Amino acid sequence: MRLRLIGAALAAALVATGARADTFPSRPVRLIVPFPPGGATDIVARLLSEKLEGIWHQNVLVDYKPGAGTVIGTDVVAKSAPDGYTLGIVITGYVINPSMREHMPYDTLKDLSGVSMLTISHIVLAATASLPANNLNELIALAKKEPGTLSYATPGTGTAMHLAGELLKKRAGIDIVHVPYKGGAAAYPDLIAGRVQLQFDPLYAMMQIIKAGQAKPIAITSPERAAVTPDIPTFAETLPGFSVLSITGVVVPSATPRPLVHQISADINTALKNPDLKERMAGVGMEPAGDTPEQFDAYIKAEIEKWAPIVKEAGLKVE
Repeated sequence: MRLRLIGAALAAALVATGARADTFPSRPVRLIVPFPPGGATDIVARLLSEKLEGIWHQNVLVDYKPGAGTVIGTDVVAKSAPDGYTLGIVITGYVINPSMREHMPYDTLKDLSGVSMLTISHIVLAATASLPANNLNELIALAKKEPGTLSYATPGTGTAMHLAGELLKKRAGIDIVHVPYKGGAAAYPDLIAGRVQLQFDPLYAMMQIIKAGQAKPIAITSPERAAVTPDIPTFAETLPGFSVLSITGVVVPSATPRPLVHQISADINTALKNPDLKERMAGVGMEPAGDTPEQFDAYIKAEIEKWAPIVKEAGLKVE
Protein backbone atom coordinates (compact mmCIF):
# COMPACT_ATOMS: atom_id res chain seq x y z
CA MET A 1 0.00 0.00 0.00
CA ARG A 2 2.80 2.36 0.97
CA LEU A 3 4.66 1.60 -2.27
CA ARG A 4 1.53 2.36 -4.28
CA LEU A 5 1.15 5.70 -2.50
CA ILE A 6 4.79 6.58 -3.17
CA GLY A 7 4.36 5.61 -6.82
CA ALA A 8 1.23 7.74 -7.13
CA ALA A 9 3.01 10.68 -5.53
CA LEU A 10 5.91 10.38 -7.95
CA ALA A 11 3.55 10.19 -10.91
CA ALA A 12 1.72 13.28 -9.70
CA ALA A 13 5.01 15.12 -9.32
CA LEU A 14 5.97 14.31 -12.88
CA VAL A 15 2.63 15.58 -14.16
CA ALA A 16 2.94 18.76 -12.08
CA THR A 17 6.37 19.57 -13.47
CA GLY A 18 5.24 19.12 -17.06
CA ALA A 19 7.07 17.32 -19.82
CA ARG A 20 10.46 15.87 -18.92
CA ALA A 21 13.29 17.51 -20.85
CA ASP A 22 14.73 14.15 -21.99
CA THR A 23 11.50 13.16 -23.77
CA PHE A 24 10.46 16.56 -25.14
CA PRO A 25 8.82 16.90 -27.58
CA SER A 26 6.73 13.78 -28.01
CA ARG A 27 3.99 15.54 -30.02
CA PRO A 28 3.60 18.67 -32.20
CA VAL A 29 4.54 22.04 -30.73
CA ARG A 30 2.51 25.19 -31.35
CA LEU A 31 4.29 28.48 -32.12
CA ILE A 32 1.97 31.47 -31.58
CA VAL A 33 2.53 34.49 -33.86
CA PRO A 34 0.63 37.60 -32.68
CA PHE A 35 0.17 38.88 -36.24
CA PRO A 36 -1.67 37.82 -39.38
CA PRO A 37 0.30 35.82 -41.97
CA GLY A 38 2.88 37.83 -43.91
CA GLY A 39 5.59 40.23 -42.85
CA ALA A 40 9.03 39.81 -41.35
CA THR A 41 7.85 38.30 -38.03
CA ASP A 42 5.96 35.58 -39.88
CA ILE A 43 9.09 34.82 -41.93
CA VAL A 44 11.14 34.48 -38.73
CA ALA A 45 8.53 32.18 -37.19
CA ARG A 46 8.44 29.94 -40.26
CA LEU A 47 12.23 29.75 -40.48
CA LEU A 48 12.46 28.87 -36.80
CA SER A 49 9.70 26.26 -37.00
CA GLU A 50 11.40 24.65 -39.99
CA LYS A 51 14.76 24.34 -38.20
CA LEU A 52 13.21 23.15 -34.91
CA GLU A 53 11.31 20.44 -36.76
CA GLY A 54 14.68 19.15 -37.97
CA ILE A 55 16.04 19.12 -34.42
CA TRP A 56 12.95 17.77 -32.67
CA HIS A 57 11.58 15.47 -35.39
CA GLN A 58 8.13 16.81 -34.54
CA ASN A 59 5.86 19.28 -36.30
CA VAL A 60 6.11 22.89 -35.12
CA LEU A 61 2.80 24.48 -36.10
CA VAL A 62 2.72 28.24 -36.70
CA ASP A 63 -0.54 29.55 -35.27
CA TYR A 64 -1.64 33.14 -35.96
CA LYS A 65 -3.42 35.05 -33.17
CA PRO A 66 -3.37 38.73 -34.22
CA GLY A 67 -4.87 41.74 -32.51
CA ALA A 68 -4.59 44.37 -29.76
CA GLY A 69 -0.97 45.23 -30.47
CA THR A 70 0.16 41.58 -30.00
CA VAL A 71 -1.67 41.24 -26.66
CA ILE A 72 -4.22 38.69 -27.91
CA GLY A 73 -1.59 36.24 -29.13
CA THR A 74 0.62 36.66 -26.09
CA ASP A 75 -2.38 36.11 -23.81
CA VAL A 76 -2.96 32.74 -25.48
CA VAL A 77 0.61 31.80 -24.53
CA ALA A 78 0.27 33.10 -20.96
CA LYS A 79 -2.85 31.01 -20.38
CA SER A 80 -1.59 27.84 -22.06
CA ALA A 81 -0.38 24.72 -20.25
CA PRO A 82 3.19 25.21 -18.96
CA ASP A 83 4.51 22.13 -20.69
CA GLY A 84 6.64 23.57 -23.50
CA TYR A 85 4.13 22.71 -26.20
CA THR A 86 2.99 26.31 -26.68
CA LEU A 87 5.67 28.86 -27.50
CA GLY A 88 5.05 32.51 -28.27
CA ILE A 89 6.80 34.94 -30.60
CA VAL A 90 7.15 38.43 -29.13
CA ILE A 91 8.43 41.70 -30.57
CA THR A 92 9.60 45.00 -29.09
CA GLY A 93 5.98 45.93 -28.32
CA TYR A 94 6.08 43.20 -25.65
CA VAL A 95 8.18 45.46 -23.39
CA ILE A 96 6.24 48.62 -24.28
CA ASN A 97 2.69 47.30 -23.80
CA PRO A 98 2.87 47.09 -19.97
CA SER A 99 3.36 50.87 -19.82
CA MET A 100 0.90 51.77 -22.58
CA ARG A 101 -2.01 49.50 -21.71
CA GLU A 102 -3.80 49.83 -18.38
CA HIS A 103 -5.87 46.64 -18.62
CA MET A 104 -3.50 43.87 -19.67
CA PRO A 105 -4.97 40.35 -19.41
CA TYR A 106 -1.63 39.00 -18.17
CA ASP A 107 1.34 40.21 -16.12
CA THR A 108 4.34 40.28 -18.44
CA LEU A 109 6.92 39.64 -15.72
CA LYS A 110 4.93 37.20 -13.57
CA ASP A 111 2.95 35.14 -16.08
CA LEU A 112 5.55 34.69 -18.83
CA SER A 113 9.23 33.77 -19.01
CA GLY A 114 11.78 34.47 -21.69
CA VAL A 115 13.28 31.56 -23.60
CA SER A 116 15.60 33.29 -26.06
CA MET A 117 15.96 36.44 -28.09
CA LEU A 118 15.66 35.40 -31.73
CA THR A 119 16.62 38.37 -33.87
CA ILE A 120 17.51 42.01 -33.88
CA SER A 121 16.97 44.46 -36.71
CA HIS A 122 18.43 47.92 -36.88
CA ILE A 123 16.29 51.06 -36.85
CA VAL A 124 17.50 54.09 -38.79
CA LEU A 125 16.56 57.74 -38.55
CA ALA A 126 16.52 59.09 -42.09
CA ALA A 127 15.97 62.64 -43.29
CA THR A 128 14.54 64.12 -46.44
CA ALA A 129 17.42 64.86 -48.83
CA SER A 130 16.98 68.64 -48.64
CA LEU A 131 17.14 68.90 -44.83
CA PRO A 132 20.05 71.19 -43.81
CA ALA A 133 21.38 68.61 -41.33
CA ASN A 134 23.57 65.65 -42.20
CA ASN A 135 24.30 64.11 -38.82
CA LEU A 136 22.75 63.86 -35.38
CA ASN A 137 24.59 66.84 -33.91
CA GLU A 138 23.44 69.06 -36.77
CA LEU A 139 19.88 67.73 -36.48
CA ILE A 140 19.73 68.44 -32.74
CA ALA A 141 21.06 71.96 -33.33
CA LEU A 142 18.45 72.56 -36.06
CA ALA A 143 15.62 71.22 -33.87
CA LYS A 144 16.69 73.50 -31.00
CA LYS A 145 16.85 76.48 -33.34
CA GLU A 146 13.39 75.75 -34.77
CA PRO A 147 11.43 73.93 -31.99
CA GLY A 148 8.20 72.23 -33.04
CA THR A 149 8.79 72.69 -36.77
CA LEU A 150 10.41 69.34 -37.62
CA SER A 151 8.22 66.23 -37.87
CA TYR A 152 9.11 62.56 -37.80
CA ALA A 153 7.16 59.70 -39.35
CA THR A 154 6.82 56.20 -37.87
CA PRO A 155 4.84 53.04 -38.70
CA GLY A 156 2.42 53.87 -35.88
CA THR A 157 1.89 55.00 -32.31
CA GLY A 158 3.53 52.83 -29.69
CA THR A 159 5.93 51.11 -32.08
CA ALA A 160 9.65 50.81 -31.38
CA MET A 161 10.18 53.51 -34.00
CA HIS A 162 7.80 55.89 -32.22
CA LEU A 163 9.45 55.26 -28.86
CA ALA A 164 12.86 55.86 -30.44
CA GLY A 165 11.62 59.32 -31.40
CA GLU A 166 10.30 59.98 -27.90
CA LEU A 167 13.61 58.86 -26.40
CA LEU A 168 15.49 61.18 -28.76
CA LYS A 169 13.29 64.10 -27.70
CA LYS A 170 13.97 63.40 -24.03
CA ARG A 171 17.71 62.73 -24.33
CA ALA A 172 18.45 65.64 -26.68
CA GLY A 173 15.97 68.08 -25.16
CA ILE A 174 14.29 68.84 -28.48
CA ASP A 175 10.72 69.29 -29.69
CA ILE A 176 9.88 67.36 -32.87
CA VAL A 177 6.38 66.32 -33.91
CA HIS A 178 5.34 62.67 -34.26
CA VAL A 179 3.33 61.76 -37.38
CA PRO A 180 2.10 58.13 -37.26
CA TYR A 181 1.38 56.25 -40.49
CA LYS A 182 -0.19 52.87 -41.17
CA GLY A 183 3.13 51.21 -41.88
CA GLY A 184 6.54 52.62 -42.70
CA ALA A 185 6.27 52.39 -46.48
CA ALA A 186 3.16 54.60 -46.42
CA ALA A 187 5.33 57.49 -45.19
CA TYR A 188 8.08 57.22 -47.82
CA PRO A 189 6.43 59.49 -50.43
CA ASP A 190 5.99 62.23 -47.80
CA LEU A 191 9.56 61.85 -46.57
CA ILE A 192 10.95 61.99 -50.09
CA ALA A 193 8.84 65.06 -50.89
CA GLY A 194 9.78 66.75 -47.61
CA ARG A 195 6.24 66.89 -46.23
CA VAL A 196 7.75 65.18 -43.18
CA GLN A 197 11.41 65.86 -42.59
CA LEU A 198 12.40 62.72 -40.67
CA GLN A 199 11.44 59.07 -40.37
CA PHE A 200 12.32 56.18 -38.07
CA ASP A 201 11.99 52.81 -39.78
CA PRO A 202 13.88 49.50 -40.04
CA LEU A 203 17.19 50.02 -41.80
CA TYR A 204 16.59 47.19 -44.23
CA ALA A 205 13.26 48.62 -45.35
CA MET A 206 14.70 52.09 -45.97
CA MET A 207 17.86 51.05 -47.81
CA GLN A 208 16.27 51.38 -51.26
CA ILE A 209 15.36 55.05 -50.90
CA ILE A 210 18.63 55.78 -49.09
CA LYS A 211 20.70 54.19 -51.87
CA ALA A 212 18.65 56.10 -54.46
CA GLY A 213 19.51 59.38 -52.73
CA GLN A 214 15.86 60.08 -51.98
CA ALA A 215 16.59 60.19 -48.23
CA LYS A 216 19.77 60.38 -46.19
CA PRO A 217 20.65 58.39 -43.08
CA ILE A 218 21.28 60.34 -39.89
CA ALA A 219 22.02 57.51 -37.42
CA ILE A 220 20.91 54.06 -36.31
CA THR A 221 19.44 53.40 -32.88
CA SER A 222 21.40 50.20 -32.17
CA PRO A 223 24.24 50.42 -29.63
CA GLU A 224 26.74 49.32 -32.31
CA ARG A 225 27.04 50.09 -36.01
CA ALA A 226 25.37 47.66 -38.39
CA ALA A 227 27.71 45.35 -40.27
CA VAL A 228 25.84 46.02 -43.52
CA THR A 229 26.20 49.81 -43.19
CA PRO A 230 29.35 50.50 -41.17
CA ASP A 231 29.42 54.09 -42.43
CA ILE A 232 26.17 55.03 -40.66
CA PRO A 233 26.92 56.19 -37.09
CA THR A 234 24.92 55.23 -34.02
CA PHE A 235 22.90 57.53 -31.79
CA ALA A 236 25.11 56.39 -28.90
CA GLU A 237 28.13 58.05 -30.50
CA THR A 238 26.41 61.39 -29.86
CA LEU A 239 24.09 60.46 -26.99
CA PRO A 240 25.95 57.85 -24.89
CA GLY A 241 23.83 54.91 -23.79
CA PHE A 242 21.10 55.53 -26.38
CA SER A 243 19.80 52.16 -27.55
CA VAL A 244 16.60 51.03 -29.24
CA LEU A 245 16.48 47.59 -30.79
CA SER A 246 13.72 46.05 -32.86
CA ILE A 247 13.71 42.45 -31.64
CA THR A 248 11.85 39.19 -31.83
CA GLY A 249 12.00 36.53 -29.14
CA VAL A 250 10.30 33.47 -27.70
CA VAL A 251 8.40 33.24 -24.40
CA VAL A 252 6.55 30.53 -22.49
CA PRO A 253 4.25 30.44 -19.45
CA SER A 254 6.29 31.20 -16.34
CA ALA A 255 5.36 27.89 -14.68
CA THR A 256 7.16 25.91 -17.40
CA PRO A 257 9.84 23.76 -15.70
CA ARG A 258 13.24 25.46 -15.90
CA PRO A 259 15.13 22.42 -17.28
CA LEU A 260 12.63 22.31 -20.14
CA VAL A 261 12.94 26.08 -20.76
CA HIS A 262 16.72 25.67 -20.94
CA GLN A 263 16.42 22.76 -23.35
CA ILE A 264 14.11 24.69 -25.67
CA SER A 265 16.43 27.70 -25.47
CA ALA A 266 19.45 25.58 -26.34
CA ASP A 267 17.63 24.06 -29.32
CA ILE A 268 16.55 27.50 -30.53
CA ASN A 269 20.13 28.72 -30.28
CA THR A 270 21.26 25.71 -32.31
CA ALA A 271 18.68 26.59 -34.96
CA LEU A 272 19.85 30.22 -35.04
CA LYS A 273 23.39 29.08 -35.92
CA ASN A 274 22.17 27.34 -39.07
CA PRO A 275 23.86 29.04 -42.08
CA ASP A 276 20.73 28.75 -44.22
CA LEU A 277 18.62 30.41 -41.53
CA LYS A 278 21.18 33.21 -41.14
CA GLU A 279 21.19 33.87 -44.87
CA ARG A 280 17.41 33.89 -45.17
CA MET A 281 17.02 36.16 -42.13
CA ALA A 282 19.52 38.57 -43.63
CA GLY A 283 17.23 38.72 -46.65
CA VAL A 284 14.60 40.45 -44.49
CA GLY A 285 17.09 42.62 -42.61
CA MET A 286 17.32 40.58 -39.42
CA GLU A 287 20.35 39.27 -37.56
CA PRO A 288 20.07 36.09 -35.46
CA ALA A 289 20.60 36.85 -31.77
CA GLY A 290 20.31 33.97 -29.31
CA ASP A 291 20.85 34.08 -25.56
CA THR A 292 19.90 32.25 -22.37
CA PRO A 293 16.50 32.41 -20.66
CA GLU A 294 18.07 34.44 -17.83
CA GLN A 295 19.62 36.93 -20.25
CA PHE A 296 16.37 37.39 -22.13
CA ASP A 297 14.40 37.82 -18.90
CA ALA A 298 16.90 40.44 -17.74
CA TYR A 299 16.56 42.26 -21.06
CA ILE A 300 12.76 42.22 -20.84
CA LYS A 301 12.77 43.59 -17.28
CA ALA A 302 15.30 46.32 -18.10
CA GLU A 303 13.40 47.40 -21.22
CA ILE A 304 10.07 47.61 -19.38
CA GLU A 305 11.74 49.82 -16.78
CA LYS A 306 13.39 51.95 -19.47
CA TRP A 307 10.21 52.63 -21.44
CA ALA A 308 7.83 53.24 -18.54
CA PRO A 309 8.92 56.86 -17.86
CA ILE A 310 9.18 57.63 -21.60
CA VAL A 311 5.63 56.42 -22.21
CA LYS A 312 4.34 58.30 -19.17
CA GLU A 313 6.05 61.56 -20.14
CA ALA A 314 4.72 61.31 -23.69
CA GLY A 315 1.19 60.62 -22.39
CA LEU A 316 0.83 57.42 -24.44
CA LYS A 317 -2.10 55.23 -23.44
CA VAL A 318 -4.14 52.55 -25.18
CA GLU A 319 -7.46 51.71 -23.51
